[in-house]
Amino acid sequence: MYPAQFEYQQAESVPEALDALSNNPEAELIAGGHSLLPTMKSGLADPEMLVDIGEIDDLHGIEHRDGSTRIGAMTSYADVADDDTLREEATIFAETAGEIGDVQVRNRGTVGGNIAHADPASDLPGAVLAADATMTVQGPDGERTVGADDFFQGMFATAVGENEILTAVEVPHEGTTGAYAKKPNPASGYALVGVAARLTMDGDTVENARLGANGVMDHGTRLTEAEDAIEGEPLSADTIDAAGDTAGSDLDEYMVMEDQQASAEFRLQLLGVYTERALEAAGERAGVLSV
Repeated sequence: MYPAQFEYQQAESVPEALDALSNNPEAELIAGGHSLLPTMKSGLADPEMLVDIGEIDDLHGIEHRDGSTRIGAMTSYADVADDDTLREEATIFAETAGEIGDVQVRNRGTVGGNIAHADPASDLPGAVLAADATMTVQGPDGERTVGADDFFQGMFATAVGENEILTAVEVPHEGTTGAYAKKPNPASGYALVGVAARLTMDGDTVENARLGANGVMDHGTRLTEAEDAIEGEPLSADTIDAAGDTAGSDLDEYMVMEDQQASAEFRLQLLGVYTERALEAAGERAGVLSV
């Protein structure tokens, strides 16, 4: 199926893109195009104008700062996955980017497009939550920041407002170790369930834990009960089992996704399994656990 006719504008700057959005209520931003173009071809999206932000220099690149890394919204998954500093200082973010799709997808898809689209089966929302990243959003009234816990608000819904653009993601260099584990859909590679874990260790004791999941609810979500199960405890097979057992226990069961790919019951079972796998991998990476 071919998409309907639309106008096209190549924006050279963020203000130009914002003006285009303000002047065209039915306009859509296009970044890598992996999310928008398929929905246009299927008829699910019918924008009157596409505003291409791919050539805006300010939206590209990775900048390492004291204690954090700023990732421009148009930075590709491949660039994030291959960045040595991110792999060392923000392991789960780089590792998760490397798990998205295949080589072609990682070379074309963008971090900002993935996060702003907020597909519940996308990989990055869980990593954003686990890493406690901060999103920078720019609009007609200026620039503002949104924390990870406030960003994802529903299926394909985020804190990015009308006529605003997600311009960057800042990932703190915190945590001793981390890992991402997912059960991929065998056809698409999207996550049936994915869990990202970031742990701050004091010896073999978990001082702080952040666990983010995707593919379970209609948006990325924290696994706070599983976090509580391991914080203040030595990271061991027993505490990991406890985290797996409690993963999702604080979620409203009627809100757990159910479709032709997996029932809600199966997704909750997978959530426990992949919580354990993410924690096991993080523990092994930190050298405090042999599984």
